[in-house]
Formats: sequence, structure tokens, C-alpha cells
Amino acid sequence: MNSGDTPSGGLRDGRVATQARPQAAEEIGTHRDDTSPGHDTSPGHDIPTGHDIPTDDDTQVAPDESSVGADAPPKVREAVEAAAAEAAETGGLGRLGRPVNRRSPFFIGMTATAGVAITYGLVELLLKARGVLILIGLALFIAVGLEPAVASLTRRGLRRWAAVLAVVVGAVGIVGAFIGSAIPPLAAQTTALIHEFPHYMHQLQNHNSQLGRLNDRFHIQQRVTSLLSTKGASLVGGVIGAGAMVLSAVGTTFTVMIMSIYFLASLPTIKLFAYRLIPHSRRPRVILLGDEILAKVGGYVLGNILTSVVAGLGTFLWMLAFGIPYPLLLGLLVAILDLIPIIGSTVGGAIVSLVALTVSLPVAIATLCFYIGYRLAEDYLLVPRVMGHTVRVPAVATLVSLLIGGALLGIIGALIAIPVAAAIQLLLNEVTFPRLDSS
Repeated sequence: MNSGDTPSGGLRDGRVATQARPQAAEEIGTHRDDTSPGHDTSPGHDIPTGHDIPTDDDTQVAPDESSVGADAPPKVREAVEAAAAEAAETGGLGRLGRPVNRRSPFFIGMTATAGVAITYGLVELLLKARGVLILIGLALFIAVGLEPAVASLTRRGLRRWAAVLAVVVGAVGIVGAFIGSAIPPLAAQTTALIHEFPHYMHQLQNHNSQLGRLNDRFHIQQRVTSLLSTKGASLVGGVIGAGAMVLSAVGTTFTVMIMSIYFLASLPTIKLFAYRLIPHSRRPRVILLGDEILAKVGGYVLGNILTSVVAGLGTFLWMLAFGIPYPLLLGLLVAILDLIPIIGSTVGGAIVSLVALTVSLPVAIATLCFYIGYRLAEDYLLVPRVMGHTVRVPAVATLVSLLIGGALLGIIGALIAIPVAAAIQLLLNEVTFPRLDSS
């Protein structure tokens, strides 16, 4: 039996092969050193080709045996020698290895863990930024609602910035008219209260007056004095807190207005950016559905504004006819409250009816009957004609969406509930139901 067939012979062959690798690497390195400056490049010598000449970007330092100590494990030394041989063979950092096995338990576990961690982080981020995201969504909703008015002005030859400016000036003018009509009555009533305050105090001390008899029966003055002496600090804190809430509400309103203007000015760019996030094969279908949803939102907002204008104008004329005080202020208040579906006009009618009590009880009853009739006319005549061709949401879906939206986001949820219901209905009719029918 030959020595190469024995185990020891195989081991010797393996050692010889291992020892041959650095020798080959050394020879290759010597061949490369021959191309260094000063070497004779006469025809008698081998001239390396273009592929053998390393550039500044391709020059790599091959591993050397001196990079590991003499006491390194044999497997490590063998790996270093193999790396030197592969670097010499490829002239770089070696060949690409096998791709990661995506079906390995380790890879699946790490992917699942990373997915859970990312999902948890996104949920936490959404919860912490909930208030800001609601304001951004409200501003975007307002911008989409005003887009039909801007588009109508641009079709008539105006530049987009001029159309946006005209719509914004009109909206600010309405808000300014409301504030301007509210300030004089409030200032007048406050001044009258200050002037009449000594008279009211005198009436409290007079036992023959109505206020005096109420004071003797319910001890109003003693209760107010005790409340101010024992809970004066808490009352002051409550007043300061109420002032802070008012300032916060004003700041929030201003922020929403500014964001709405920016969104309205750059809405075409926002739409194009959103559509580019969709794969090219599905992009035409998404564009059609997205434009239809935006048209429904815009139609709903403009229709809601139109019905609110009708409600405010009817209130103004009714109050002028019967001599109810503050017709302009309460007319604008009813118009703004009517923007809230279902409950807005009801609340406005109740407020106007209470103010009508200052005139007479018959006038207050007549005002209440007027708002009941208007509410029926708005629900069954005005709203179906104004918004029936754009939103087309069933009455049951409208009521359910308003309840859910109000429970989730309050007044903001009630404002956007019907357009969201219309968008969901469109997606169900155009995407979900056809796939279910064909499955």
C-alpha cells in the first residue's frame, strides 16, 4: 500500500497543499513587484496587462501571515492563507459569498422581532403625536374642502397663488365679521354690568326688592362672601386656567389656519407626491379613486358651507322681523354652528330661542317653531339637493359615522365623519365588493 493511501499520507498531502499556498501567493506577489518603477520592461520580460495593473481605487492589501501571531490556531492561519490566495486570484476583496438564507430560523426570528419592535415604536409615536396629527389632518381636510373654489378661480384665468389668496381673504373676512359683530355687544354688556353693579348691591340690601327677598331666603351675599374667602385661590386659579385655555384655543386655531393655507397652496404637489408612492402598475387606478375621494370631500365642504349660509341668513332675517337683539352676531353664530352636522343647527336654534325670551314668550315659541321647521326643510330638501350628488351616503351610515367620529375625535370627528364614510363607501363599491364577487 502506497504511503499516499494511508491516513498519515493524506495528512502529509494536506500539509504540503497548505504550505504551497503561501508560496504561490509569494510568487504572485513577486510577479507584481516586477511591475514596480525601475523594473526592466524590455521585450524579454513579461508586461502585465491592463487587468493586472491595479489602480488607486482597486489596490487592496492582501492578508499576510505576519498579521496573525505564531500561536494562532491552525484554522485561523488556514483562513488567512486562503484569503491571501483569493485576494491574489481576484485582485480585490474576493468573490461574493452565498446570500443569507431567508428561511433559516435565525433570520425569521430576527425579522419577526424587528417587525414587532418597529410596530411598537410607530404606535408609541402615533400616540405621543396624536394631538399634532389631528391638527395636521384637520388642516389638510380644510385645504381639500377649499380646493374646488380655488380650482374654479384658476379655470377662470387666475394664477393659483391669486386664487388661494382670494379664498383665504374671503374666509378671513367671514371670521373677522363674526368677531367684529361679537365684540361691541360684549363690550356694551360688560360696561352696563359694571355700571349697574352698585345698584345690584343696593338691591340685595333692600328687603322690599326682588333681589333682597331672594337674598333673605337663600343667603346669597353670605354664600358669595364665604366662597370668596375660603376658595378664593382656587377661583383665581380657575380663571387663570380658563384664560390659558382660551389662549391655547386661539393658538391652535391660528396654527390650523396657517397649515391650511400652506396645504391649499401646495395641494397639487402633495397629490403628485402621494401618487408617486404607489407602484406604477396600480397608479392610474389609485389616481382615479383618489381624485374621486377628494372631489367628494370638496363637494361636502362647499355644500356644508352653503347650507350654513342659508341657516345664518334665515336667522338674521327672522330676528330683524321680530326685533330680537343681536341679529348679526347670532346669525353668524348659527351659520358657524350649522357646519357641525345634525346637532349644529339644533344648538344654534336653542340659543336664539333663549335670547328671544328677552322679547316675549310668544316670540320665543315662534322662534323655536321656526327652527324646527327649518331643520326639517334642511334635512329633507336642502341637504339632498346640495350634497346628494357628491357624497351619496345613506342616512343610517351618516348617523353611525357621526356617532363614531364624535366619540373618537369630538367636534373634529363629527366634521370629517361624513366625508370619511363617503370615501369608505367608494372603496367598498369599487375595490372590495368586486373582488369578493369574483372570488
